[in-house]
Amino acid sequence: MEEVGLVLNIHGEVPNNTQKDVSVMNAESKFLPTLLEVHAKFPKLRIVLEHVTTADACDAVRSCGPTVAGTITAHHLSLVIDQAVGDVFCYCKPVAKSPEDRRALLNALVTSNGKFFLGTDSAPHDISAKKGKGSAAAGVFTQPHASQYILTALEEGIAREDIKDEQVTEEVLRGFLSEWGRKFYGVEPATQKIVLTKGDKVIPESVKDAGVEVVHYRAGTKTWDLKWQ
Repeated sequence: MEEVGLVLNIHGEVPNNTQKDVSVMNAESKFLPTLLEVHAKFPKLRIVLEHVTTADACDAVRSCGPTVAGTITAHHLSLVIDQAVGDVFCYCKPVAKSPEDRRALLNALVTSNGKFFLGTDSAPHDISAKKGKGSAAAGVFTQPHASQYILTALEEGIAREDIKDEQVTEEVLRGFLSEWGRKFYGVEPATQKIVLTKGDKVIPESVKDAGVEVVHYRAGTKTWDLKWQ
């Protein structure tokens, strides 16, 4: 992969093992030594640590060279573990972590400068897979409103004083949503733009098609209007 320029995309968690004190809460942190080992052995290999959820993962990605980057989802910028265990539509893997970890993700976004960029990991599971018999499917459906969710998460982060208003610049938003990921993958810059404005748009409850119903993240809440140019 290193020789031919392929990117290694990693879901960075070790398997759960209660006998070895591994659970969904620390599976990501326990994987990080493996990330660092692979990077040390193959320093030219481009690696993306997907959907980081912890302060530890943010620190690990920052400690690596320019060939390693991390993605952050729209939902992990606003969720914490309390919501994930109380609402099947907020349950995903890696699970959302602590408020401190969420703060680290927000700060990773606004200080990224290309080290972190958006990876939605949006998962459109049918409602029966989320609320039916047996274990709930892991995944949050964010794709139709991903950009709006991110702006809302940043607003909420500013209100909590996790980040500062002046850190959320147009350059940061353009970079995180589009430019930094394209640059890492060697993809041409986007030719279209999006315009986000405050309005009265409300996220619908669900989308239904071909006998499948998928519930939106944060259904029923106000969000930003988005238009393509």
